Amino acid sequence: MIAMPTPMQLRTLLRARLKAAQQGGTALIAPGVFDGYGARMVQQQGFEAVYMTGNGVSASLLGRPDVGLIDLSLMSGHARRVASCVSLPLICDADTGYGNVVGVRRTIEEFEAAGVAAIHMEDQVSPKRCAQLPGDRSVLPFREAVAKIEAAVAARKDDQLMIIARTDSVGAEGLAAGIQRAQAFQKAGADAVFVELKAHDGLLDDLKRIAESLTIPCTVNIDAGGPLLGLPASMLHLHGVALAIYPALLRNAVGFAMREALQHLQNDGHTLAAKNRQLSSKEYNDCLGLPEVEKWEGQFPV
Repeated sequence: MIAMPTPMQLRTLLRARLKAAQQGGTALIAPGVFDGYGARMVQQQGFEAVYMTGNGVSASLLGRPDVGLIDLSLMSGHARRVASCVSLPLICDADTGYGNVVGVRRTIEEFEAAGVAAIHMEDQVSPKRCAQLPGDRSVLPFREAVAKIEAAVAARKDDQLMIIARTDSVGAEGLAAGIQRAQAFQKAGADAVFVELKAHDGLLDDLKRIAESLTIPCTVNIDAGGPLLGLPASMLHLHGVALAIYPALLRNAVGFAMREALQHLQNDGHTLAAKNRQLSSKEYNDCLGLPEVEKWEGQFPV
């Protein structure tokens, strides 16, 4: 059985990869997943990091939209299971930190114990809503938002755990306000910054402006769409992006495939038409690591 890297090793690896990206290398790409199956698929395809999306977890565990229904116990417990089945750094959505500065301390304790390599925490008021839903988001007062990042940094026991500070202030308050918050988060000790944006004509210029105002890595959500959708991953670093997350890619692709397969069964009364658009049993079991399990079993004959 191959030894899995420790959480500290994965956190150190993530920091090194983001530093390299920030210093001129290509951006680190982290496809979004909502369960261990997806995380194993991301690893099998050769990606170097994986992102766990709160929107996808809300859909997967509750069958509900991302409107603040997932709590700390659900999210951190799910993160523990996902982190344990791959040898990639796991970056996890930690929503608003689940409370005030006292809640933030417990949030850090739980995610750190879960073995994740990084979390991002946003400055929305509670209950939060997914940033890519229509409309602008309401955010905490400036000082309260900064205090929560200070609390997150102070709460960690492993200083390699990355705190990515996210602001959703741009929609309602403008880019300058978002940059001001990002700079304050950097001063508070954040390891990276994530200024949430929505699609607009000047999005790429705004990304570069944000990056140039900071000395720590910048994250972008490709779900913002617009000019980001067709931009090759190899070009992202030219716009100041060190980390790119793709929260919607797999959850939307899986939903499309599930609907298509069910329609074949409903309309045809059988699944032959869907057969060529499915994994084989071997591909499915290989993804889940069945050969390694069988090899382990073989070492202990009964």
